[in-house]
Amino acid sequence: MRSGTPSASSPASVSDAVLAARSDLVALSHSIHAEPELAFEEHRSAAKLVEFLRGRGFDVRMQIADLPTAFDARFGDGELVVALLAEYDALPEIGHACGHNIIAASAVGAGLALAPIADALGITVRVIGTPAEESGGGKVLMLERGVFDNVAAALMVHPGPFDIVGATSLALADIAITFTGREAHASAAPEFGRNAADAVTVAQVGLALLRQQLAPGQQLHGIVSAGGTAPNIIPARAEMLYYLRAHTAASLDELVARAEACFAAGALATGCTHEVRTVSPAYAELRPDPWLVDVFREEVTDLGRTPVPVDLEASRPLGSTDMGNVTQVIPGIHPVIGLDSGGSVIHQPEFAAAAVTESADQAILDGATALARTVIRAGLDPDQRARLLEGVERR
Repeated sequence: MRSGTPSASSPASVSDAVLAARSDLVALSHSIHAEPELAFEEHRSAAKLVEFLRGRGFDVRMQIADLPTAFDARFGDGELVVALLAEYDALPEIGHACGHNIIAASAVGAGLALAPIADALGITVRVIGTPAEESGGGKVLMLERGVFDNVAAALMVHPGPFDIVGATSLALADIAITFTGREAHASAAPEFGRNAADAVTVAQVGLALLRQQLAPGQQLHGIVSAGGTAPNIIPARAEMLYYLRAHTAASLDELVARAEACFAAGALATGCTHEVRTVSPAYAELRPDPWLVDVFREEVTDLGRTPVPVDLEASRPLGSTDMGNVTQVIPGIHPVIGLDSGGSVIHQPEFAAAAVTESADQAILDGATALARTVIRAGLDPDQRARLLEGVERR
């Protein structure tokens, strides 16, 4: 184990390194924001990130884990492997209303700050491009396919209206429910039809009534994605897309069973059949690493930010993320870096506009700096370094 702290890894030096790349990082963020792409279709965004990292000395492998828009950019060859995760998919119609352009630029900025001192710290820096967080579970697939096998710690930041260090999330089931009936003329021969849209209505009523008996933390919400073609044709096909969420995977399993009874009731009541299909792999709840959380809190506070109090962090989970699956296996954090969003929240068009403001650009710099400083402290702390390495060995 090396002794002492490399001078280049001082807090001021890390801040200077990120600040020196400010214009490039902001331009990268704005470029990704300007061309939003959906899950598994982020070809332009991934190409921009790959070109940026290659141009700064990273060894980049593309299309990893059989995912065309995933990549792995590496610098250094130390025994302690640290992953900085970049997301860059957008939302249908409202673009980067979740601010993934900020996530990507922050991960890259942290990687740039760590690269020059990787050898001195004995670390390998990996900026891993993880597609399809909004839908598709890119990280789940990459985890299953071995991308994270030798990773000792995984870190990222997500933008939001406030700074939340120990952010939590809910487990998620992403499902599609298709009802199949039989067409008939809605006026001349309705008795020959079996109305799939009615099956949706019955199922929706069942789900609405179920809400009163949901356990704390359980949620369900969805849309009707198909419901017929013309008013005078009894619909033979209808579809719902639903998200089911819960504090834990076990609670989610219970909710799924109860919701499936509502779907079955819709089919039974209308003489239709139904099929439940998994759209994305199940997302697990976030399990942030306590030591990394505490260190990130100190570092982001040192940058002049005021995270929400610890006792409030778990009071409102931040939806669901496939980063939860990573943190179930690998020590990691998924803090929220705050920006001035004018009162808007993620997944609103106003937040998409806020994701390229001066406040958002500062969030990139602060997020990258706090991430890099957290990694440095892990690399220089003998006990934590040993803990993280032992975790890899156990896996």
